[in-house]
Amino acid sequence: MIPGLRTYGVNAKARSPLVEYMTSSLVAAGCKIIHSSAPDQAPFIVAFETPSRERMGIVAYAFLATRTPTKNRPADERSFQIKYGSKESYAGDNAHELWQDPLGMFTTLLVGIDPESGLCISADPIFNSPTKFFIRLEFKDEHAEAVLDQGWHAWERIKRITPIDAPRVETLVGATKARFLDLVRFERAARGLDPGNRLILAEAHTLALPTSRAAQGGNAAADILAASTHPLVKQFGLTSDEILDLIAGARRLKMAVRGWVAEEHLRSTLSHVPGVTHCERLDEEGGPDLRVSYRQGPPLTVECKNVARQTDRFGNPKLDFQRTRAAKGDPCSRYYRPAEFDIVAACLHAISTEWEFRFVLPGDLPPHKICPGRITSNIRVDKLWLADAAGMFRRAYAAKGVVV
Repeated sequence: MIPGLRTYGVNAKARSPLVEYMTSSLVAAGCKIIHSSAPDQAPFIVAFETPSRERMGIVAYAFLATRTPTKNRPADERSFQIKYGSKESYAGDNAHELWQDPLGMFTTLLVGIDPESGLCISADPIFNSPTKFFIRLEFKDEHAEAVLDQGWHAWERIKRITPIDAPRVETLVGATKARFLDLVRFERAARGLDPGNRLILAEAHTLALPTSRAAQGGNAAADILAASTHPLVKQFGLTSDEILDLIAGARRLKMAVRGWVAEEHLRSTLSHVPGVTHCERLDEEGGPDLRVSYRQGPPLTVECKNVARQTDRFGNPKLDFQRTRAAKGDPCSRYYRPAEFDIVAACLHAISTEWEFRFVLPGDLPPHKICPGRITSNIRVDKLWLADAAGMFRRAYAAKGVVV
């Protein structure tokens, strides 16, 4: 018994396949099961030792995921019902906190499991806590097929808590049995992340090590390390999961990675704009982030920035538009000059949870009130910013006197 953990009596026969799925997945990944709670009491507790001799534990709110045709529901819908006990038991108080270990030794899972196909779908237990029982969490056939085809897949789902609430976006992650240990490690690293960062981490987790192969004697940790093909794993001397845990646990590091992720999404977005013949990321200290070639015009440079999570009172995204530090003896050097790049791109992911961008010419941004020739750091992404990248390319050329 874990102190503070609320438990529920359940049908052992109905829940045994869920417990067996989790324990057999871990064993297949080379883990040694230290403890597994009986299937007649939920949530289910499993403690185990990984091939690298790391001891871990999970507290799993696990439910059967099915594809059951339901009247007035989409034909391509699957779901799992979050419920324990009877409705009569919760008539007066149907709000259930999903337990979290304050010491971080146990990882809480909220998962739907399909033992027949071998997939499981994991939802954020913090985002969904407190939860009501006898509610359904839906996902589509296309998501299940992507999980089974790729072994790992993440996507966003719109959740509406009550009819009058605004929709909220949550990130679901699916995995096959061979990736269940990866899923546990992911949920440990993703604890407390907002849906957008959870999606980023889930997409990065596709680089996780192949945990489905048990170590065959010798140094298990070294065997797993050698199995990875990513050079950073060998260079850093850490597993992929340890690197991701390090990023997730360091706020400044995570924000720096988030900036690079936004730049990569911007590169991908601009590369698909009709007329773009070349788009590359730049890695120059203090310089612009991307160089773009459009039609027959000279290269354009783009500076990419993430907006803040909170908007202003008019609903406009806010942008802290300045360098992290100034040159010694020149405080104004912290602020940008309009001539340093041709276009500014604002990434709206922090607000919209979509990798979408708005663009503006730096010459259209307000000047700094104290530093002449510099752009103010207090920027609002308002109607001056456009979603049309191609249109902004043409405006940038027009500002240079170039016709394309």
